[in-house]
Amino acid sequence: MLRQLALTDMAAAAQVHRIAFDHAMPWLVGLHTPDEDRWFYRELVFPACRVWGRFDGDQLCGIIAFRDGWIEQLYVHPAAHGRGIGTELLNSAKAANKRLELWTFQRNAPARRFYEARGFTLAEQTDGARNEEREPDARYVWSR
Repeated sequence: MLRQLALTDMAAAAQVHRIAFDHAMPWLVGLHTPDEDRWFYRELVFPACRVWGRFDGDQLCGIIAFRDGWIEQLYVHPAAHGRGIGTELLNSAKAANKRLELWTFQRNAPARRFYEARGFTLAEQTDGARNEEREPDARYVWSR
């Protein structure tokens, strides 16, 4: 089931984010504590974004947070990879926007392939000086 998340789902959303992030980018493990992740979702993500989640029964297995023209977060629990959940979440943001942009890390090849296969094109690459992780990143753009 796909539904918009409420603030009561914040801890589960932060947990999916952390598990998926650490799985995809093990070289960045330990960047934030679970408390910091929950603060980030409560104070920054939920107030600024529409946050949707994909559930398998009552288990949250994927999240997307987007605002006008931007995807801020998209994470799928590693145990749920390959089931179309990321595409379903991405399609919810595409349905609400004519144009979307997002950032991902250059070293995150699976994410880059995922976005490129769904119509996103590379618009910019940076050395990472402007992101918290100091990790070279890539900006992608999609237009309807």
